[in-house]
Amino acid sequence: MLNYNPLHCLPSSEELPDSNDTPVDNEVQNLIPGLLKTTLALVWCDRWDWFFGIDMGIYYHPDKPAIVPDGFLSLGVKRVIDEDLRLSYVLWEEKKLPILALEVVSQIYREEHSSKKELYAKELGILYYVVYSPLRRKKTPLEVYHLVDGEYILMSGNPVWLPEIGLGIGRERGIYQGIVREWLYWYDEEGQKLLTPEERIREAEERAVFEEERRVEAEQKVKMLIERLNALGLDPETLL
Repeated sequence: MLNYNPLHCLPSSEELPDSNDTPVDNEVQNLIPGLLKTTLALVWCDRWDWFFGIDMGIYYHPDKPAIVPDGFLSLGVKRVIDEDLRLSYVLWEEKKLPILALEVVSQIYREEHSSKKELYAKELGILYYVVYSPLRRKKTPLEVYHLVDGEYILMSGNPVWLPEIGLGIGRERGIYQGIVREWLYWYDEEGQKLLTPEERIREAEERAVFEEERRVEAEQKVKMLIERLNALGLDPETLL
């Protein structure tokens, strides 16, 4: 008797398109999830059980097209499949739903608050849905939804703590790739922003400059002390 496995009949990630081939509306849609991903790569550098996809297709049904969030986070999966990395995120291969999906709204409305929201909640069941609308003025630009009984409930606060991820997400002004604007960041449980790679480099450089200034100042004080002792006719070597 043949052993039939229906998964063997489904297309693999190598056979599926890796995106929907629709260009992003502006650069911010790549930079914002890119900043979140690079920060995670630093904070979780010793973890290999997570994956953050950017503009990558999520295949959730063999007969339906992929949905392509601006960014998404999965936990409990391999961070790296092989040296060619992932071509797409195929649920019947990964066997893990993303825990968070991110959409960055641009000037062109792309159904982030309607059909996409419905699909993430009803068909996929993604626990957290984050919508960032940087051009919004009358309402908060950042909306974080939590899936409860099949419906998304808007969470309050900035940042918003996500216990299942062990991080918070929020918005504030900062610098990324030399660009000063409002960005999305990860936060710890106390609400402290996690430093980005650029900020860590800048902090290390400032600390090195400060330590060098302290070293030079200490050397100058020693030199002045030696000069005073010499002026008093004392040999500093005999005082040691």
